Amino acid sequence: EDAGKWLVGAFEPWGKALAMERLPADTPFIELAEDWDHFELPFTKAMELLPALGEAGIAKFFNGPESFTPDLLFALGEVPGLPGCFISAGYNSEGIEFGAGAGRALAEWIVEGAPTMDLSHVDVARFHPFQINKRYLHERVAEVLGLHYKPHWPHQQPVTARGVRRSVLHDRWTAMGASFGEGMGWERPMWFAPEGVSVENVYSHTRPNWFVHTAEECRAAREAAILLDQSSFGKHLIQGRDACAFLQRLCAGDVDVPVGKLVYTHMLNARGGIETDITVNRLAEDRYLIISSATVHPRDKTWIERHMRTEEHVTLTDVTSGYAVLSLQGPRSRAILARVTDADLSNDAFPFATSQEIDIGYGRAIANRLTYVGELGWELHIPTEFAPGIFEAVVEAGAESGLKPAGYHALEHLRSERAYREYELDLTPEDTPFEAGLGFTVRLDKPGGFTGREALLRQKEVGPLAKRLVLFKLKDPEPVLFHEEPILRDGGIVGYISSGAYSFTLGRSVGMGYVHHAAGVTKDFVESGEWEIEIACERFPAEASLRAFFDPAGERVKG
Repeated sequence: EDAGKWLVGAFEPWGKALAMERLPADTPFIELAEDWDHFELPFTKAMELLPALGEAGIAKFFNGPESFTPDLLFALGEVPGLPGCFISAGYNSEGIEFGAGAGRALAEWIVEGAPTMDLSHVDVARFHPFQINKRYLHERVAEVLGLHYKPHWPHQQPVTARGVRRSVLHDRWTAMGASFGEGMGWERPMWFAPEGVSVENVYSHTRPNWFVHTAEECRAAREAAILLDQSSFGKHLIQGRDACAFLQRLCAGDVDVPVGKLVYTHMLNARGGIETDITVNRLAEDRYLIISSATVHPRDKTWIERHMRTEEHVTLTDVTSGYAVLSLQGPRSRAILARVTDADLSNDAFPFATSQEIDIGYGRAIANRLTYVGELGWELHIPTEFAPGIFEAVVEAGAESGLKPAGYHALEHLRSERAYREYELDLTPEDTPFEAGLGFTVRLDKPGGFTGREALLRQKEVGPLAKRLVLFKLKDPEPVLFHEEPILRDGGIVGYISSGAYSFTLGRSVGMGYVHHAAGVTKDFVESGEWEIEIACERFPAEASLRAFFDPAGERVKG
């Protein structure tokens, strides 16, 4: 140490939470009283490493507060609902490390009126209002401090402040053996344990303890049917006489469609990057339901609100809590649903990407013929109070058809097989729909244009894309892909896996990631060369493709 002394500091396994109101206001560089009970464990470990510390005098014991956030990422940007109010806070003891870059990013945001890079993971708009609850923060920040230097397991779940948000079907899933994980406070079934098997997670960088049980859930999805609880979906009602024009301006796809039509689309920034990944359901001429992922629901809401103009007659209402969502998926899903409804579920009467309000059991639900697993299926949006009854009717109807409950781990494996993208992993504000292989969702010629259109037109004029999402399948059946593994072509790194999972259907790991090549990531470029994925410093040969390895033409979805 430059002063001729040893400096001992630590991130202890469990932090000591301190409420803001216990600190003096408007006082920088706050120093708290010495707390040897708190520092005993770190200092004891330091003496084990350097015994001489036990005999050295202590010139200064500094004890000061530090700000931590619930997800261990700092908070940057314009505060939702307070135009012109920008913050840069919650640096989790990494302020010096991030200070210069965060300062530049915030300055550019203020000057340009929008981020100039992908800041979605640190955007202050990502937080849900419940995350300022003092009890929640007191418990969660004590845990996240200790995560700084702990090994991070794939799919690791927090242990504090759990049970914040629960589906109305939570107890029923519990009785069926659900092991829960958290997403934006929601308790969601991740996998189901058979009778006699513990629901506790045993993490692994290869095959965790739930692997074999998730495999059975995936098999049921491909051969029979599964039922998933997706009540955590963000759901926003957009209504008013200008609702259509408003969404046409924001969405890259054409949402001026007949009532009952579903549109998978994106809202883009001025650079053409994807800011929201949504499904739009036109409920009436002046009313739309916007469906998005739970983890980005608060940020999506803020993005929509910020683009409303005062002269537009349009309102946004968050109806997330008003609807439970049951996703019935698999080749037998039509037969199961037909047992509890009088609606005509045939392809002619109920085509893919359409929505109808139908009777189910003793209730009614908005039935969306959609899939995120690559199978025939329906997502049932059910008014919350009707959900238990409809759940019971569907489960009873599915008993003779091999219906199984399934969790979010199975969903991840299944969507990876079909190469469905996931926001925050495969889609970010730095990625355009063309780069992501989602050009089919864009309508460049729709009247009035949309935000990001000019950037997409310029990208089309340049020629072959220098960056493109490519799909991979390992040739070795043993390794497991997760995220951020290097992608190599002819021995050189050309990108990283954005998301991956083991395909139980194909018997290999599959993944996707953006590949960079200045001369263009063309079909010939992808189909030539030697591809490898590096896992834990070992390289494994892989096949590369621009189409899904499982059901590339999407025939199974058509039922």
